[in-house]
Parts: sequence; C-alpha cells; structure tokens
Amino acid sequence: MVLLHFILRNVLATVIACASLGAVAADATADQAAVRHALMAEFDKPEARLQVEPVVVVDDAALAGWTQGERGGRALLFRKGTHWQIAVCGGDGLKDATLLRDTGIKPAAADSLAKGLAAAEAKLPASHRAKFSTFDGLLRMDGAGQHPPAHKH
Repeated sequence: MVLLHFILRNVLATVIACASLGAVAADATADQAAVRHALMAEFDKPEARLQVEPVVVVDDAALAGWTQGERGGRALLFRKGTHWQIAVCGGDGLKDATLLRDTGIKPAAADSLAKGLAAAEAKLPASHRAKFSTFDGLLRMDGAGQHPPAHKH
C-alpha cells in the first residue's frame, strides 16, 4: 500500500510538472503569435507581404526579425496590458544586450533576449538573416506604435 501511494504520488507530480511546462510553452506560443500579429497589423501590405520570424519573448519584452521583399530588420516590442506594442525598429543594433538594457529591460532579460535571438536566427538560412541587417540605424516608435513623421529635405 505504501509503495502504491509512493508511485501514485510520483506519477501525479510528473503529470503536474508536464502540464505546467505545456502551459508555459502555450503562453510563449501565444505571445509569439501576438507579436507577429502586432507587426503584421502595422506593416503587412498586399503588395509587400511581411514575414515575421523569429520571435523571442522574455517577460514583457520581445524581439522579432522581419523581412519584406529584399529588405528586413528587427523590432523590439513591449507588452502593454494584453497587447504588444512596437517600441523600436532597427537592424543589427537590436542584437546587442547593452542596447536592450538602455531601453529599460532588466539586465537578465536583455541578456536572455539577445541570446535567444542569436540562437533563433542561427537556425535560419544565411540569405534570410542577411536581410535583417538592411535596416540602418534605430527608429523609435511612439505610444501608438507609429514612427515619427519623416522630415522633408
């Protein structure tokens, strides 16, 4: 009887642990989908389809790579309530954990984002990764996810 109780308790603990891991994975997948949706809603156009891959989420911050035609870049987003808001668009600068810390992301989360992005991008073809570098500089987005108006020269 004691042995049966011991086995059942361990089986139950394993089931609960697996269910918890599944919930975390489901949350991550839902966050990734929400980040993709935020970028698609802002930048996807019928004549210029946006592809968003990879997406890395840590706490309330996300980094996403995107391509549109022959160009691409990266975006930093923050969770605002139940929605994701684009904070910065950029190129290679957004791979830097120090820059991420400068946006207010906690050091450990910034390091995790940078490492996660590097690992996720490494799985993509080199030709795809090269497009992320075509975005020159950094462009901060306003509270509504819009970039400031461009100045005419």
